[in-house]
Amino acid sequence: MPKDRRSFFERLTGAVPQDQYLEDEQVSSREEPRAHLAANSTRPRLHKSPANTKEANWLENTEEEGQLTVDVFQTDNEIIIQSTVAGVRPDDLDVQITRDMVTIRGKREQHREVEKENYFYQELYWGTFSRSILLPQEVDVDDAEASLKQGLLTVRLPKTDRNRTERLRVKSES
Repeated sequence: MPKDRRSFFERLTGAVPQDQYLEDEQVSSREEPRAHLAANSTRPRLHKSPANTKEANWLENTEEEGQLTVDVFQTDNEIIIQSTVAGVRPDDLDVQITRDMVTIRGKREQHREVEKENYFYQELYWGTFSRSILLPQEVDVDDAEASLKQGLLTVRLPKTDRNRTERLRVKSES
């Protein structure tokens, strides 16, 4: 019988309530399914740790942040990132670049308050969003460009030429 296992990170962060899973154990095919186990089962439970308590669960206290959808592709000379950010002003966007990563943050503000019961569909994301993209190769940070046209953010990142060589002139120190 397949066992419902949670990842180490789910247990570590407390993303899954403690009482929803048992410690790692061998389950033989002769055992009854978990649904038939008595509530006062003698099977060991996970020990309560600070990561599994509500006080230590910092995820509950943070504001929900949306994740930006992106397209990342390359040309011969550039890596290009595109993302739809309709309704976001250029001043509300923050693009940070390192040689191997790009982080895009922003905020889309809703200007009209509508009562929840008046919605038929509510699919648009309002609020802060971010996305970090690990780049497949190093880029030249100094020549990178970002532009916003008709709600489409385009970040152009020139690739570094790893095969390029330069001669250094040796100076004589006398």
